[in-house]
Amino acid sequence: MHRGPVGAGCSPAAASAVVHAAEVFTTATAATSHAAHKNIDRRLFLRLAPAGVAGGVLGAYVLTAAPKHLIGPLLAAYLTVIGVYLLVRAFRKIQLHNPNAKWAIPLGAAGGFLDSWGGGWGPIVASTLMSGGHAPRRVVGTVSAAEFFLASAISATFLVALLRGVLPLDLKTYLVEVAGLVVGGIAAAPLAGLVARVAPPRHMTIAVGLLVLCLAAWQVYRVFA
Repeated sequence: MHRGPVGAGCSPAAASAVVHAAEVFTTATAATSHAAHKNIDRRLFLRLAPAGVAGGVLGAYVLTAAPKHLIGPLLAAYLTVIGVYLLVRAFRKIQLHNPNAKWAIPLGAAGGFLDSWGGGWGPIVASTLMSGGHAPRRVVGTVSAAEFFLASAISATFLVALLRGVLPLDLKTYLVEVAGLVVGGIAAAPLAGLVARVAPPRHMTIAVGLLVLCLAAWQVYRVFA
């Protein structure tokens, strides 16, 4: 989630602009890793990526001019439900199958929109697909690969707003903060494909469920803080 720049006092739009610019590089590295380990489902990817880009660009455009007091509580409630459901499924017999692309387009659009408002692409899209019984390895790899295109589109939208003077952020500060996030992110990203490939599905489901609940708790904290 987008906590660093916000914690430093940036506006939500400025923080999202910095994080998504860094994600262009980190998600490219992660996507390459997932492709090398054959974690990507092409059919699902071709539905998720365009829908996510459309939703993300719309969300970034709206965020530069609209309040976000409603998105935090809604995202927290959704993540809590999904996180609990994943943990419940993890301790039952898991029947894995290939990801179904039936709901990929609306799910991708919603995930992209919410991601531009403060994070949510991975938690919402991946956890929703995994809660339906889809193989964690394929879901994580496909969602991560699609995120590169989402991050690029959102970053470009925010960059236009920055150059137009709409964002409360100067270009020098923007570049310095992006560079810092890129260094740390690229160092860890190559491990993503390997972990998704070798981790047992049940353990991976538990890990994602706990992470989603942590993200939900962070959203609740942001709402009341």
